[in-house]
Amino acid sequence: MASRLDRLWADYEGHHHSSGNKYCHLVGIPLIILGTLGLLAVTTIQLGQLTVDLALVLVVVVGLVYVILDAKLGAAMVVAMLVLYLLGRKIHWPLALGLFLSGWFLQTIGHGIYEKRAPAFLGNLAHLVVGPLWVLNHFLHIRKERTPLAIENHV
Repeated sequence: MASRLDRLWADYEGHHHSSGNKYCHLVGIPLIILGTLGLLAVTTIQLGQLTVDLALVLVVVVGLVYVILDAKLGAAMVVAMLVLYLLGRKIHWPLALGLFLSGWFLQTIGHGIYEKRAPAFLGNLAHLVVGPLWVLNHFLHIRKERTPLAIENHV
């Protein structure tokens, strides 16, 4: 049976055919994550006697979602996010903002110039979670690619 991630993955793939768009995502999405974590690292909350920054809260919450969606790829994503979190904590917020905006600029170029199709997340916000997994899988090849036909037939 096709998992929720299989269906999301197939839909996401449908928005990312051109190589130019894919390259923009391979660079842009990590920049967005690093920038986001860098920006959130400056804001802390109190959890009982423990003070934590919002970036770490995001890593834990989204990390759980990733592991639920796909245990192996999710675990690798948690490690990648922890590395980006540690880097993000070291950068000053203006640089984090610049990285965040640069990443979105690349996404805009990818979809506007190369793909000529709206980003997948405009139709389904879950793609904001799928995109980073897709990028990580491009480098690690943990998740096997499944054709849309195989997903429709629940293979």
